[in-house]
Amino acid sequence: MKIFLLGGTKDSTNIITHIKENYDAFILTTTTTEYGARLAKEAGSDDTIARPLLKDEIADIIKKENFDILIDATHPFAEHITNTSATIARELKIPYIRFERPITNLENIDTSHIHYAESFEDAGKLIASDFTQGNVLHFAGANTMADIVKHVSVERFYPRILKVENSIKKCEALNIDPSHIIAMKGAATKEENIDLIERYDASVMITKESGEIGGVVEKIEAANEMNIAVIMIKRPKIEMLNKNDIVNDLKEFDKKIKSF
Repeated sequence: MKIFLLGGTKDSTNIITHIKENYDAFILTTTTTEYGARLAKEAGSDDTIARPLLKDEIADIIKKENFDILIDATHPFAEHITNTSATIARELKIPYIRFERPITNLENIDTSHIHYAESFEDAGKLIASDFTQGNVLHFAGANTMADIVKHVSVERFYPRILKVENSIKKCEALNIDPSHIIAMKGAATKEENIDLIERYDASVMITKESGEIGGVVEKIEAANEMNIAVIMIKRPKIEMLNKNDIVNDLKEFDKKIKSF
């Protein structure tokens, strides 16, 4: 089978490895960065495209190359591409799977330092009104910085980003001092997060509700230990998704693939 995979996440590389180990399949993975494409190749993807694709481009590739399945394994906050991919699958009448990592289980974790926000705009306003002292660690990606610094001074703002050209340019456009940029790859450990809190004299940390694979638990535990606030952005609700399209783990994924 030929699989068109929207990737760029740890979930997507896990899926690629799983598919290549268990199925006879050709996989084309699309990511928005060269870094993501390289990880997809290392995981076993047969081909990659390392740039954002428009809806018509995705549809044309699927039609011209006769792909059998469309899999969306993008980030839980990549609302636009998930809506787009679900729409394409319906229009082309192609089997579709949305792999969505489960919500973080916080049952046995102290959540007293967490403050929930519906959006990054709301998070910026909350920090401006309630957390006026100390610095702000932004652990939510380069694409979300602008909504925060509308309300929070860049003098207090320390984003953790991938050190790629596009992300650096976004920092420059927002006048973020290069010394404030924290360049890291992958999820950080609790100890690494504690070190960043201490090093940058942070009083608040911004993160997405991106699931355990995104290091949410380690961020919360570090914040608890250092007695700082966590602003948690809630996941967006994807209107175009049918709940029957969604799988949360590889066991559900296998069951879904075998149903086609």
